[in-house]
Amino acid sequence: MLVLGLETSCDDTSVALVRDGREILANLVSSQIEAHAVYGGVVPELASRAHTELLTPLIDAALAEAKVGFAAIDAVAVTQGPGLLGALLVGVTAAQALGWALDVPVVGVNHLEAHLFANFLVDPDLKPPVLALLVSGGHTALVIMEDFGHYRLVGQTVDDAAGEAFDKVARMIGLPYPGGPPIDNLAPSGNARAFDFPQARLTNPYDFSFSGLKTAVLYTVQKLPQPLPVADLAASFQRAAVGALVKKTARAAADLGMETVILAGGVASNRELRARLAETLAKQGARLVVPPPGLCSDNAAMIAARGYHQLLG
Repeated sequence: MLVLGLETSCDDTSVALVRDGREILANLVSSQIEAHAVYGGVVPELASRAHTELLTPLIDAALAEAKVGFAAIDAVAVTQGPGLLGALLVGVTAAQALGWALDVPVVGVNHLEAHLFANFLVDPDLKPPVLALLVSGGHTALVIMEDFGHYRLVGQTVDDAAGEAFDKVARMIGLPYPGGPPIDNLAPSGNARAFDFPQARLTNPYDFSFSGLKTAVLYTVQKLPQPLPVADLAASFQRAAVGALVKKTARAAADLGMETVILAGGVASNRELRARLAETLAKQGARLVVPPPGLCSDNAAMIAARGYHQLLG
C-alpha cells in the first residue's frame, strides 16, 4: 500500500510517500525556521500562508522523486492535530481534495502518535511492546506502546516540556530560536559541571519537571557578570535536562521490564540524549532505537507510516 503523507501542524511543510508503513520513497521537508526566528517563535498566520504556498509544489516534487504518478497512491494520511489550527487546516483541506479527486481513503493522524512511528521506518524488526520516550517542544512523556494504536501513559511532564525548556534557556543565554540545536552544538565546548543545576523530585518517579531547572538557569544568569560563559551554561543545563530524561526512562524500562526503548520527537535529535540513553540502557540489558535526526523533527513520512497502520485497522 502506497500512502501519501501530509504534515502541516506547525512550521514545517512536509510531503512523503511511504510503502507499507516501512519503505520511504520520498520525504520532503520545507522548514520555515528562518522566517520565524526573527520573532523568537512561530507566528501562526505566517506558517499557514507558507503551507499554502509550499504544499502543492512539494507534492509534485515528492511524486517525481518517488517516480510514481497520482494513480499509484492508495491512500492519503494527514496530520489532524495537535498543532496550529490554521496550519492544520491547510493540510487537511488538501488531503480531502486529493482523496476526492483520486477516490482513495483519507485518514487523519495524531501528530504526537506519529512521532513514535518514525522508529518503525528505520528498524524493520521493531515490534511492540516498547517503551517510548516522546520529547518535543510541547510534550514530554513516557508511554508504553502495547500494540499499534494501543498505549499506556506511565509518566509525563507536570509543567514545561523539555523542548520548551531548551528554547527558553537558549533565549536567556543569547542563543537563537529554536534553542535545541544551538545548545546541543555549543555544549561540547563548555564545562558541564561549571554549574550544578537541579533535577526535580516528584511523587511519580516517571514524571518530569523542567520549570525549576529553567528558573535555576535564569537566577544564575541574572547573577553572573557579562559576558556570560555561554558554553558552560549550555553544557550545564543540557547535562541536567538530559540527565533527568535518561534517569527516568531507564528506571521505567527496568521497573516495567521493557527490553526495547524508542526515542521520538524533535528533542530526540539531541546527541547527548541519544548517547547517554543508549549507554545507560545497554548497561541494564535493554536497547535503544532512535531515528536519524531528519525523522525526529516534523516530517510526513511518520504521518504516512501511522496512517498505514490505521488503515489496516
